[in-house]
Amino acid sequence: MAATRYRRFLRLCEEWPVEETKRQRDLGVFIRQRVAQAFREGENTQIADPETCDQMYESLVRIHNNYYKNKYPRLKDTSFTGVTVQDCKMILATDILKQMEDMKKGTWRKLRERFYAKKSEEDSK
Repeated sequence: MAATRYRRFLRLCEEWPVEETKRQRDLGVFIRQRVAQAFREGENTQIADPETCDQMYESLVRIHNNYYKNKYPRLKDTSFTGVTVQDCKMILATDILKQMEDMKKGTWRKLRERFYAKKSEEDSK
């Protein structure tokens, strides 16, 4: 039975998309890592609590298939702020978050980081 569970999780991992805009923060990547940890021995892995394993799988399938999005449709595709789904995806992209983090830094800190970066490059030569 562990082999069947393992194959089901693998199939789910294959179907789950990876968002390249969310490097190191993507749910698909996180799920793949957790499956790899849980099934270290592949099909031969002994599962301590099969019922919990099945519940986790069913929950992930519901998320993947947008079960609750379809069950409870929204009237509008915006939030209370009026931001659309596409705008949210763009804002939450890793590159944009990094740019925003850099914008928060003061001018002095930016200059200091650049100076120390150049100094350490010169020291390594």
